[in-house]
Amino acid sequence: MKHIKRTAAAVALTTSALLVSACSSGTSPDITKNAADGRPIVNKENWPKRVPTSGLTKDLTLPLEAYMASYEDQVTVEQAANDLQQSCMKDYGIDLTLPRAGANPPPSDNDANIERRYGISDRAEAEKYGYELPPALQEHTTQTMRDLSGVEVEVLTGHTKPEPPKAPTGVRAGEPVAVPGQGTKPARAEYNGKKLKTGGCIGWSKDQLGVKEADPTFVAQLAGDSLVQSMKDDKVIKAIAAWSSCMDGKGHKGLADPYKAMDQGVSNDGKPSRESISLAVDDIDCKKQTDLVKTWFGVESAIQNKQIADNRSQLTGIKEQHGREIAAARRQMAVSAQ
Repeated sequence: MKHIKRTAAAVALTTSALLVSACSSGTSPDITKNAADGRPIVNKENWPKRVPTSGLTKDLTLPLEAYMASYEDQVTVEQAANDLQQSCMKDYGIDLTLPRAGANPPPSDNDANIERRYGISDRAEAEKYGYELPPALQEHTTQTMRDLSGVEVEVLTGHTKPEPPKAPTGVRAGEPVAVPGQGTKPARAEYNGKKLKTGGCIGWSKDQLGVKEADPTFVAQLAGDSLVQSMKDDKVIKAIAAWSSCMDGKGHKGLADPYKAMDQGVSNDGKPSRESISLAVDDIDCKKQTDLVKTWFGVESAIQNKQIADNRSQLTGIKEQHGREIAAARRQMAVSAQ
C-alpha cells in the first residue's frame, strides 16, 4: 500500500511540478527562434493536448480535470504577468527581458496526467519510445537572463537580493545550514524618484491580474486520493490481476501492476532498449485485452464525482478564480500585442 500511495502521489503531482517549472516567464505565445541554435524557443506543436487524441485514453477526461488549470492557460497567465513586470521595470528606467513562457512543456496538460495515470497508454508511442517520453519532450530549451543588480532585484521583487549561501564549515548534525534565498530584507522605499510597489513589480503584476495565492495542490491532492481509493476497488483489483496474468503469459513475470512495468521499463539514459519497447507494447496490448484502462477510469470517475459533491464550494471557488485570472491575462496579452 505504501507503494500505491507513493505512485498515486507521483502521478497526481509530478505534472503539477512540471507545469510550474515549464511556465517560465515570457512575453508572447508565438514561435520564435533561439538565436543560439535556430530551434524555436516556444513551439506550441509540442504542447500537450487538452484531451488525449490517441491511445487507450483517447477522449477520456476525469471529472476533477474541470477544476485543473490547463497548461495553455497557465502559460497565458505567466506571459501576461511577465509583460506587466517588464513594463513595470521600464517605468523605473530598467530594461529587463524575462525568459519566455511555454518553452519546456510537460508531457500532460494538467495534474491528472491521464496519458500515464494508469501506466502508459499509447501503443504507437510505445513502439517508438518504449516507456520514455518522445525526444521533443526530453529536450530542454535554456533561456539566459542577465544577472540582476541588487537594486534591480529590489524593484522586481520588493526585497533585497538574497545572500549567496555560505559554505558550511564545522557544522554539526542538526544545525541549520545557509541556503539560497536566506538573508533578504525589505526593499528600499523608492528608486529613480518613484515609490517601489508592494511586493515589487512581481507583486504588482499579480495584483493587476487578480492572481491569488491559493493552495495550488488541493485539486491534485484530491486526484491523488481518488487514484489510491480506486486501486482498492474490486473491479480494479480484478482488472489489474487480469493484466498481470496476461503479462505473465507474455513472459513478463512478477509484475503486480502497470507501475511496476513502468519502473522496470524506464532506462537511466532516456533511450529505450529493444527489451523495454517489447515490454511496453505487451503492456498496452494486455491493457487493451483486459479493458483495464476503461475499467479503472470508470471506477475513479465515480470516486471523483463524489469528491466533487463533497467539496463543491471550494472547487467552484477554485474554478471561478482560474477563470478570472485567465480572462484578465488574455485581456493583458491583447493589450501587449497592440
